[in-house]
Amino acid sequence: MNTPETHPPVDLRGTTATVTARVEAAMRHDLTTALAGCDPLLGEIVHYALFNGGKRIRPLLTVLCSRCCGRDDAELYQLAAAFEYLHVATLVHDDVIDRAEQRRGTPTVVARHGLTAAILAGDWLHAHSMHLIGKLAGGRGLEIFCQATASMVNGEFAQLRLIGDITGTEQQYFEVIRQKTGNLIRSTCSIGALFAGADEARRTALATYGDRIGAAFQVVDDLLDFLGSAHRTGKTIGNDFIEGKFTLPLLHALERADDQDRHTLNQLLTGDRTRTEAYRQLVDLIGRYAGFDSAAQTARQLVAEAILALAPFHASGQEGENVALLKQLAEYILARTK
Repeated sequence: MNTPETHPPVDLRGTTATVTARVEAAMRHDLTTALAGCDPLLGEIVHYALFNGGKRIRPLLTVLCSRCCGRDDAELYQLAAAFEYLHVATLVHDDVIDRAEQRRGTPTVVARHGLTAAILAGDWLHAHSMHLIGKLAGGRGLEIFCQATASMVNGEFAQLRLIGDITGTEQQYFEVIRQKTGNLIRSTCSIGALFAGADEARRTALATYGDRIGAAFQVVDDLLDFLGSAHRTGKTIGNDFIEGKFTLPLLHALERADDQDRHTLNQLLTGDRTRTEAYRQLVDLIGRYAGFDSAAQTARQLVAEAILALAPFHASGQEGENVALLKQLAEYILARTK
């Protein structure tokens, strides 16, 4: 992870830029109508939250999965925008919960506009995303979408129960990250395929792909929290430890540690986690027991499974081009530095 910043492959980078531009144009057009008659402050906050940076991975996945199944039209970019609305709503609410002052190097909505306005703007974005999904992907699409959003909330509660719990297991960890992250990524792929009229086999294949890259994305996030650069990630390094979250590198170290070091790890986790020395000691112990290396290997395995899931698709023509982009995206997840 301590390597020069890695950029996505040229094809993926160009496609991402093109798709992002079309999605953002769709959002601006949609918001002109959707916010008509709303309070001007709501419009100001929504625009600030949406157009303040971001990777746009969820809209990209929606577009690529629909293209894999043969559909690419103006409505697709409205559908993709719905996933960005929901994602940004969750970020706004996360910043409320954390009382965060900055995101991506700029003031958060809650820091800039206050608690009440941030909660209400997040609620509006969530409601509008549901409206668009129901309109464009029908009842089945809305069902998948709502299951994913409910799962995110349940995953947060499950994670709260594990804060500082030294008996947490790897199985519980994966249950949490699939609920918090994986199911929404899975839904973007599944709904993109549904929107294009794909058959059950293709919808299942793309849903599996989304599940695996969603899990891999979170494992890499775990690694970046220890080994990344605050300048690149825009996040405080070591924050997961301070919050008492059990991430995969730590869990692997706990599984392998001898009795004395396991006792030390337990003391670090249940003691004052804000001490710089406690964090340094933790990183040393995780490294000693190959927690970082083994977590990285797990991420590689998840990406391999994601790519294998794409087997039902053709490797040539327009379909093959988009499948190749999905594979590039999966592989880039392993190399990302932010």
